[in-house]
Amino acid sequence: MSEQISYTTEEIARLLKVSKLTVYDLIKKGELPAYRVGKQMRIDHDDLEMYKQRAKDGMLREQAGQLQLRELQNDTLAHPPDTGMAPDAADRLYPAQHPPQEPTAASPAFVHAAYARPEEILRNIGTVQPVTEEPLMTPSGMRPLVITGQDTSLDLLARYMEKDGRFRALRSFAGSMDSLVSMYMGHSDIVSTHLYDGETGEYNLPYVRKLLVSRSFTVINLVSRRAGLYVQRGNPKRINSWKQLGQTGIRLANRERGAGARVLLDEQLRLNGIRPSTLRGYDREETSHIAVAARIAAGEADVGVGSEKAAAMVGIEFIPLAVERYDLVVLNRPEHAEWIALLKRTLQSEEFKRELQAIGGYDLSRTGEIIYETEY
Repeated sequence: MSEQISYTTEEIARLLKVSKLTVYDLIKKGELPAYRVGKQMRIDHDDLEMYKQRAKDGMLREQAGQLQLRELQNDTLAHPPDTGMAPDAADRLYPAQHPPQEPTAASPAFVHAAYARPEEILRNIGTVQPVTEEPLMTPSGMRPLVITGQDTSLDLLARYMEKDGRFRALRSFAGSMDSLVSMYMGHSDIVSTHLYDGETGEYNLPYVRKLLVSRSFTVINLVSRRAGLYVQRGNPKRINSWKQLGQTGIRLANRERGAGARVLLDEQLRLNGIRPSTLRGYDREETSHIAVAARIAAGEADVGVGSEKAAAMVGIEFIPLAVERYDLVVLNRPEHAEWIALLKRTLQSEEFKRELQAIGGYDLSRTGEIIYETEY
């Protein structure tokens, strides 16, 4: 029977006639559900067939976006946020996409009030990806924990959080900014973020403080990692700095709005006086580091922004330009106390750090450190 059949990523690649990198990208984006059996990823037959049908209809992204919009609208109508803006300010700043009587808490108006960044950074809020596409179903008595972000370290963290036996970790592959917005909306529990603020040179806290205004929260370091530029082998365009992105004719492989790599790029373009419109491909978005690296490896782009690990996996060159702090954010609530304590113990345990170190590419010198914590 079909529900008893599952495939490896290699088998899926053969069935869809695509590369394994494409399969991994679909999994990372949450478009192709997968699960681990030991060290191997598996995809169920029914999930594959459902993905194929959605892809044929061309409705995958539209349906997900509409679903999230309805959820945001319903939440906002019940609990409208105080943005501090005049009622018609959003309409003046941004053309209306939906009837004005149906505002959303994650609309550009909300982000403008909470985020207060230049237009290049406001652009990162596009659409909020749904945290889960299916109802949360866990074994009886297990509390679901939604963990957002794309880094491999989060998969390891999810496994450790489940060892306790009381919690079921559910993974969402949303970008940094969308993850924080989903936390604001109450859709996620542990969010990962690596958002660079060019004014202060600080990671994450400037954004967390503004987006989670009036909320009690804790920021804990997971890892630090190198970020920089992906270039083709031999670096034929001789791109070695942010400023050199202003060269004429540079083709960019860009990340989606809301991703930490996109925010890093936009901040560096702003700081170096480079208009995004001068970069060919700026408006074409990919949804993972691997997808960006793969386009450069294929010769479709000259440069992209991301973390070091994806460059090594794909086999392109990496120009390190920053060390980014990859942090976790949780909301401090009495009902969260048990799993937050478990999270802290896990991050500080030697066993977890040894496995994390074995993955490679991380600086663990601050892993488990409380970066910032407010009172309950």
